[in-house]
Amino acid sequence: MRNFIVFDLDGTLLNTLPDIAGAMNRVLFRYGLPQHPEESYKLFTGNGARVLTQRALAGQEEMLEHVYSAYLLEYSRNSRVNTQPYEGIRVMLRQLQDADVKLIVFSNKDDPETKSVIAHYFPDIHFSAVLGSRSGVPLKPDPTALLALLEELELSPGQGLYVGDTVTDLQCARAAKIPSVAVLWGFQPKEMLLGEQPGAIITDPLQLMPLMEAKMEMPS
Repeated sequence: MRNFIVFDLDGTLLNTLPDIAGAMNRVLFRYGLPQHPEESYKLFTGNGARVLTQRALAGQEEMLEHVYSAYLLEYSRNSRVNTQPYEGIRVMLRQLQDADVKLIVFSNKDDPETKSVIAHYFPDIHFSAVLGSRSGVPLKPDPTALLALLEELELSPGQGLYVGDTVTDLQCARAAKIPSVAVLWGFQPKEMLLGEQPGAIITDPLQLMPLMEAKMEMPS
């Protein structure tokens, strides 16, 4: 039985897309800039709020600092309007918690917002650690922060799973040498995820528990 799981946040535990797109589009409108369909934000996310802003600006770099700062404020005020856990997530987390699996959240979302949103949506779930992006620490797919956390928790990478919905997550899992599970309910399509050769692919959160005892190849 594997003893821990690392979860991505956006697109894996929570469908944050409506609030991310809404916040950015309101800021873009405020500055007289083109807005984007909500679906486009699926490929804008995954590498932190600054990269999200760059992608939304589509080359208008001179506006980056203004829009980035305004987005952080707008999103912090409106991050829980339409965001919801995906169907089956709460049941899955309770199953894992009851099995004494250590639960970890590792996100490129800003650290204070990551901690706040997890506490808000999953108040009855105990997470061993919740970690978002911090100044001076490289973002995923760099595994530095995650490996330091696992060492602090005295966990061996090969004894857990890394669950995420993006190429960035699967690359991070490989770099950290943690067997990976790609989820298909999130932001990136199956074709993109297959290119990273995840250890398993699931379409329903309740498919995760059986993988805790399955033999899976380590990322190469």
